[in-house]
Amino acid sequence: MKPPAGLFDLSERVALITGGSRGIGRAVAEGLAMAGADVVVASRKLANCETAAEEIQTASGRRAVPVACHVGRWEDCDRLVDAVYGRFGRCDVLVNNAGMSPVYDDLTAVSEELYDKVHGVNAKGPFRLSTQMGSRMGGGEGGSIINVSTVGSWRPTPGDLPYAMAKAALNALTIGLAGAWAPKVRANLVLPSASETDLTATWPPETRARLAQANPMKRLGRPEDLVGACVFLASDAASYVNGAQIAVDGGLYRTL
Repeated sequence: MKPPAGLFDLSERVALITGGSRGIGRAVAEGLAMAGADVVVASRKLANCETAAEEIQTASGRRAVPVACHVGRWEDCDRLVDAVYGRFGRCDVLVNNAGMSPVYDDLTAVSEELYDKVHGVNAKGPFRLSTQMGSRMGGGEGGSIINVSTVGSWRPTPGDLPYAMAKAALNALTIGLAGAWAPKVRANLVLPSASETDLTATWPPETRARLAQANPMKRLGRPEDLVGACVFLASDAASYVNGAQIAVDGGLYRTL
C-alpha cells in the first residue's frame, strides 16, 4: 500500500482544466500542479491563459501550457484534445470547469441565443471533451474526468434556470460516463455553491451578504475550497470513487 502522501501524488500525470485562467479553474489548475501534474490551462482568451500558466509554472515547477478554446464550439474542443495529445502524448485528468451564467430580467426575457450559449458552455462542450478524452484515456492508461457543476442544479430557482438546467445535464453526463470506460476511466462530480469569483463580485453587496449568512459556514465559497476535492478525485486515493457527487457548499444543501 502506498503511504497517504503517495496516494495524492500526481507526478508524471497530465491534467487539462477548462476555464483554467481564473476563479475555481485557476485554483484547481495550480492545485493539481502543486500535487505534481503538468497542466494545460484552457479558456477563451489566450492572454489570460498565458498569464495563469506562467504563474502556475513559477509556483509549482511543473509544465503549464496555455491553450485558447471556446468549449461551446465542438471544433474548438477537438482542437484542444489534439493540442494536449500533441504536446504531451497523453491526458490523465480532465476537469470540465468552464461555465457561464448570464443575468436576465425574467424567464420570458431569456433569448434563444442566451439559452444556447449557456447550454453550449456548461453541457455541450463537456460532453464533447469528455467523449473525446475519455475514449483516448480508455484506450490508454486510463484517467479521471472531473465535472464542476453547482448545488443549484439540485434546487433550481427562476433566477438561474437555464444555467441550472445545463448543469443538471452535466450531472447526468457524469453518471453516464462513470460506466462508459470503466474500470480504466472514472467520472465524478463536484458541486460548489456561490463562490468568490468575478461573477459574484458584480452582485450587489446585500445579495452577497444574504447568501453568506444563509450558509452554515457564514461565508461564500472560495476557489481554493475546490482544490482538495479535485486533487483527491484526480489521484490514486480515489481509485474506487466513480460516479460520485461531492457537494463543496459549506453544508448549504444538507437538507436534500
